[in-house]
Amino acid sequence: MIHEVFAEFVCSFYLFDYILGTSKPEVVGDTTMAATLISLQIQQLSIPFSPKSNPHKRLTIKCKKPNISTSQTTKTHDDGIPTDYVKTLARFKSRHNFIRVLEVSRKSDHPFAGSRLLLLDTPGNIHSISFLLKLLTGTYFDVFATLPPILPPGPLGILGFGAGSAAKLILELYPQGVVHGWELDPAVISVGREFFGLEKLERQYPDRLFVYVGNALTAKVDSGFAGLLVDLFSKGCLIPELQDPDTWVKMKKKLREGGRIMVNVGGSCVEAEDSRRDGKVVMEETLKAMETVFPGQVCVLNLGRKDDSSIALTGKLPDSELWKKSLPKSLRFYVDMWKPFRV
Repeated sequence: MIHEVFAEFVCSFYLFDYILGTSKPEVVGDTTMAATLISLQIQQLSIPFSPKSNPHKRLTIKCKKPNISTSQTTKTHDDGIPTDYVKTLARFKSRHNFIRVLEVSRKSDHPFAGSRLLLLDTPGNIHSISFLLKLLTGTYFDVFATLPPILPPGPLGILGFGAGSAAKLILELYPQGVVHGWELDPAVISVGREFFGLEKLERQYPDRLFVYVGNALTAKVDSGFAGLLVDLFSKGCLIPELQDPDTWVKMKKKLREGGRIMVNVGGSCVEAEDSRRDGKVVMEETLKAMETVFPGQVCVLNLGRKDDSSIALTGKLPDSELWKKSLPKSLRFYVDMWKPFRV
């Protein structure tokens, strides 16, 4: 029996105490700019440990106030990733986002070592992550990658494409998968191509990956989607349309018979620019809107502690053993984490 242990991380990262005013990308070739980075505050990104690891081991990174001190005091896991191990590759303001691309050194003693992170909006929530030497991310993107085996034949839509983290997982794990992705901000797609390997993916899978710039809520393909992955945030919060049942009525119409929707509904760990948009409340409102359209057929998977960060799934839960058999071994434990949503 495989014992899966989770480390708790924050899903929103406070990296800067200010907003840059530049309108063009600033590419930084060394770690000079990283000296102004504050600790990565990581809330509830669940990291599965190897089955061989100590089943009682838990790695927790605590939240702390922003600190841009250049003190040479060595920071530990309690403070986040030491700034010496973080490099800023790009940072700029686009029409829609405050974009930052960070690279975490492989020398860092941290689960994100060897990764690149895409942060958008002022609070700095993570919208994409990729690792140089491994495919799985240890984040909710891995949960997204469990969806294709329980879908009917047909294309998968990604609404809120980001830099392509979910698309990369699906294309490489499922040889027959076809992905259509929508992203509102063309600058995010450009960053994905330059820093996250999206351009390589597009060359490698020209008949399986299609990327569109535009409003994801208008997404459509001939004959409908077999499934939809929804990851739509703006200004650090789920977009308000997702709290409207009419939005889910329209999404349901985009599906083929037997199609499903998997949604990042956020939670208390999501830091919005508007303090009145509480992450937990917005999550609950979104789930209630989904339940209205999919009565008795909404399930929730909690990453970490309850309400910190959650994923929702429509449709009746499939046979768990059949679902597991269709997944890579490293993803099978997610199947047992789904629970029916109760209003």
